[in-house]
Amino acid sequence: MISKIMMFAMSIASRGLDNKTTDLETKKLRHVSCFGLDEIKSCPKLIKSTKSDFYYCGGCGCGDHPHTWLEKNLGEYSKLDYPHLTCPLKMPGFSNYDPNNPLEDLDRKKQIEQMPPENLKFVELTVSCDLEKQELLEKLLKIIKDS
Repeated sequence: MISKIMMFAMSIASRGLDNKTTDLETKKLRHVSCFGLDEIKSCPKLIKSTKSDFYYCGGCGCGDHPHTWLEKNLGEYSKLDYPHLTCPLKMPGFSNYDPNNPLEDLDRKKQIEQMPPENLKFVELTVSCDLEKQELLEKLLKIIKDS
């Protein structure tokens, strides 16, 4: 129980006071790890909320609350937006991702790991910020990195 509280506190702290979000590519990879894509099936721990049309993780023990919904409406901060976020299955895209961790669903994990990176462009999700600003920031950071 203490470790779950600590992981939640780390996620909250990573958000900061100005609602920092993870980069778009990481959020898309997290989305695939949770919801699947094409032949990659969704996570067996994924549960539909009884309070909304959204989904939450049934493996982390956080329950069905607005702050635990993995995706939300456009402009709303969702669980997949946190810069630091752990997954009980240690799947790709999450802060505690471990490629060597034996899992109950190893085949699905391997499918995600072997998925061509360009497939992420087909992932549709809601964003908690202005998408245009996010894309401009990512381009600027790439220019700085490449120079």
